[in-house]
Amino acid sequence: MQSRNKNANDLGIVLKKTIGNYLVQVGDRTISCSLSSRLHKQPVYPGADSRSLRRTLGDVKGIDHSNPVAVGDQVRYIEAQNGTGLIIEVLPRRNRLARRSAVPMPGAHAFEQVIAANIDQVVPVFSASNPVPNWNMLDRYLVSAGSFNLPALVCITKADLVQSNGNGLDEELNHTVEDYRRIGYPVILTSIISGQGLDEFRLVLQGRISVLVGKSGVGKTSLLNALQPGLGLRVNEVSRVTHKGKHTTAHMEMFPLKFGGAIVDTPGTREFGLWDVGQEDLALLFPEIRLYVGHCKFGLDCRHEDEPGCAVRKAVMAGQISPRRYQSYLRLREDAQ
Repeated sequence: MQSRNKNANDLGIVLKKTIGNYLVQVGDRTISCSLSSRLHKQPVYPGADSRSLRRTLGDVKGIDHSNPVAVGDQVRYIEAQNGTGLIIEVLPRRNRLARRSAVPMPGAHAFEQVIAANIDQVVPVFSASNPVPNWNMLDRYLVSAGSFNLPALVCITKADLVQSNGNGLDEELNHTVEDYRRIGYPVILTSIISGQGLDEFRLVLQGRISVLVGKSGVGKTSLLNALQPGLGLRVNEVSRVTHKGKHTTAHMEMFPLKFGGAIVDTPGTREFGLWDVGQEDLALLFPEIRLYVGHCKFGLDCRHEDEPGCAVRKAVMAGQISPRRYQSYLRLREDAQ
């Protein structure tokens, strides 16, 4: 491959990744790139916490499962005369959002799947009805975002459905929404029928790189089309290539917004495994529970399950912590590493 001399223009942002190919944005143009074989090597630090600064290099091995490049990565590349490129370096990330991979068979090890890098916020999208919201899944998304120190904004679609059916769901939804707002999570109710919340949602997306997460059928396509005509259709085409059950996406892409910013949409999955979240850390990722950590009879050793003198359980009984959120915490403890 013949290449130009390396210069400042050899830096770009990964907009799209497919198997063996990456679309890199450089200014106002895009370049189709492959990956240098040397990036399929990574250092191994045996017996050390991956977050620890005290690590001893043990070996170098090929990356068998995890792709070293994610959408949103800033990369250095070499461009050939035919206009294609070769990614030779991934620059340090300021942040990432990742999940734990599914385990295909007993005895297999899960690994980290980086969804996107260098992002500004995580946006879980749920419908008010049809399908009914799974609040425990929302808690999972929020905990995951918090574990990577990423701000989260909750978007509820199809708000018009619960405002017109007269069966009491409106009151139930409002109560749940206020619970999340009370503990510090912004929540926007939207409707493409009435236009409710669309301007507000557009404003919080503007100028930011946002990762949308949520199950299929919640109305993301219609919502995105309402925000920017044609956007939802483009995103939907990407979602169709998901390998269901494997939790991998053959095609992940960042979509620019005409009003500023960009979105990365993650195809709907039935599960979302937490990565690198230990049971001892989980309570700290529930804002309302974190207030009581360390105040139990057994201090930091309390699991907040059935121990006597648990400050968290007392707060649940006193109505200071939502019983549903507390039960969600207990379920996530079972899944924590």
